Amino acid sequence: MIRRYRTIMPMAFHPSGPDANGQCSAQRARWAALALDAAEPNAFYAPDMLTTALNHLDGNGRVQLIEAEANGNLIGLLPVVTHARHGRLPVACVGNWMHDHCFMGAALIRRGAEQAAWRAFLAQLDDAPWAPGFLHLQGIDAAGANAAAIAAICTEQHRGWREVHRYDRAMLHSDLGADSYWETHVRAKKRKELRRLQKRLGDLGAVAQRLLTEASQLSEWVESFLALEAAGWKGKQGTALACSHADSAFFRAACASAFQAGRLHMLRLDLNGRPIAMLVNFRHGEGAFSFKIAIDEELGRFSPGVLIEIANLHAVQGDPDIAWMDSCATPGHPMIDSLWAERRTIVQYRIALRGAGTRRLQRSAAFAIANASEAIARKLKGRA
Repeated sequence: MIRRYRTIMPMAFHPSGPDANGQCSAQRARWAALALDAAEPNAFYAPDMLTTALNHLDGNGRVQLIEAEANGNLIGLLPVVTHARHGRLPVACVGNWMHDHCFMGAALIRRGAEQAAWRAFLAQLDDAPWAPGFLHLQGIDAAGANAAAIAAICTEQHRGWREVHRYDRAMLHSDLGADSYWETHVRAKKRKELRRLQKRLGDLGAVAQRLLTEASQLSEWVESFLALEAAGWKGKQGTALACSHADSAFFRAACASAFQAGRLHMLRLDLNGRPIAMLVNFRHGEGAFSFKIAIDEELGRFSPGVLIEIANLHAVQGDPDIAWMDSCATPGHPMIDSLWAERRTIVQYRIALRGAGTRRLQRSAAFAIANASEAIARKLKGRA
């Protein structure tokens, strides 16, 4: 079967832009259909989240979208950017776009067309004169549909590729109810201490756990989260969302669009009607991704972050539409690793790009240099 692949679409035209002729609405509809039938959920590349990020976080217009088509249907979507360096190496490459608030880099690929999508992505990058070096993929689930398709296509095409990094992060994926999960996976001593903290917090006033359900409350919840986060150490260091106009605009728009799409999962823990902990998650397909948490640090002695994670455990395990939640946390996170027993392995890949003439030679050299440098670094590390 002959498959027609759509060319790379520059972000001078993306589906969040002006819609004078209806073309953007049609593009958004194609994206939405792909997201609904994605082989691997990724809330950060879902159309509402991705277009919001493009509008607010791609100020230089660096992002390009690779679309894969088969028989007129969109079967894949991958946002990419070029990098002048590959880690410490002064070697240029192209990579999937992972901005500061993106914690998963899996391309959206249609269920049943996973290999066709990756065959198309790589073919387009091979032909792209602006794509330097090799493809560097970050934030890939080692057991996911993208990893399997990449392995199959690179093997089929005798294309060089290698895993360059991996780590495990906490994940909640269990058929147990919340209470059973808590008793099974959290140490008895820790459970006892948290019950004591809950009681002490209750001595200060009325404690309430709430899940956002009403559109009329969305704006107040979002602003409360921004204020709560900014009041803590992130605000002092200048890394809170509210410290950046672009970041805060992105957060407001992402929450609004996700709520409208039924994908926002937002909780808060209140003391006397005032939020002391808030948690923002984004859903896609059967899964969910934990995005940000904010706590009242003046009440840190009561571990409000852990207490809201207990509320989150009950909310997730009590929702039949959420099969799992990715913590999106750093490896070895001291809090969430002690609460969630399951792990998700996240990997990075380096994939050779081809082409014609001088471009092919330059890309082959870049791939070889990166591999050789990595091998030397590992050998030196082993001797240390």
